[in-house]
Amino acid sequence: MKKITTLLLTLSLASGVAHAAIQNVNYKIKSGDSLYKIATKNNTTINKIRKANNLKKGAVLKVGKVIKVPKVVPASKKKPVVTADYRIQKGDTLYSIAHKHQTTIYKIRKANALEKNAVLKIGSVLKVPQNKKSLRYTSTRKKASATKLATSLSNSNLETISLKKSETKKTSTFAFKDIFTSKSKSKNVVPDKCHRITSVAKTKLGNRYVWGATGKRNTFDCSGFTKFVYKKNGIDIPRTSINQSKYGKFVKRDELRKGDLVFFDTSKRKRGYVNHVGIYIGDNKFIHASSAKKKVVITSLSKKFYSNRYKGARRPS
Repeated sequence: MKKITTLLLTLSLASGVAHAAIQNVNYKIKSGDSLYKIATKNNTTINKIRKANNLKKGAVLKVGKVIKVPKVVPASKKKPVVTADYRIQKGDTLYSIAHKHQTTIYKIRKANALEKNAVLKIGSVLKVPQNKKSLRYTSTRKKASATKLATSLSNSNLETISLKKSETKKTSTFAFKDIFTSKSKSKNVVPDKCHRITSVAKTKLGNRYVWGATGKRNTFDCSGFTKFVYKKNGIDIPRTSINQSKYGKFVKRDELRKGDLVFFDTSKRKRGYVNHVGIYIGDNKFIHASSAKKKVVITSLSKKFYSNRYKGARRPS
């Protein structure tokens, strides 16, 4: 019966060789184990186990000893993981690096074959798996900048044409209504957009903070909150605070306008990189999803903690 089972296992392995690879895995021998049991459990053959470990027939299996077991590993259909090099800086941890690049500690460990509790050496380079969403932003920003340039050039041509037309249409008379009505009724589009951004943000005051949340069940983390508010106003910004801090026009602190994104380094040791974001609402205040308060709150920029950790501002719109 054992010979028949072994033969069937051999045939199944041979038929699947085009779609699978054989890989040696470590196996610790347990009480009651035999080569037959180990081979059956791992979908391999006794001969292959013997060959991988140079075992002779009749060799005694010692409990606790680790042997190599050839195992069939199905060929992966997944696309290769895109990684980017990251140089480790002072104060970095796998958690902070994973959070900064919107990935997981497990994926970073796997990409670099790191064991648990491995020490990160400053200056060493890690391969960090890139999130598809964050990769899209680079191409999106390039397309957006190209579109803005084309639009600005088109608008400048239209303004030149309209100016020429207005110069040829000089009138020496005016209507009776011109005396009593103002001609300065042009709408200020920018402040209107700013008002909409801050209005949407304020509707979420008191909503619960949840790390990684972007609005599902009305919960947010800091960058999930800002992304949600901007998206409601037709503006798509990156997902993480570090990427948001590189998006849009840089704004000086004394030139802040309602709706601008404000960035901070809230790490205990002030590690020097952005890890928190909020929306400026005027009067030296900003609204944000606070992990400390566990909800969306309004805070003053003059508050010592945030004033000392302020890293800059951006205007995506």
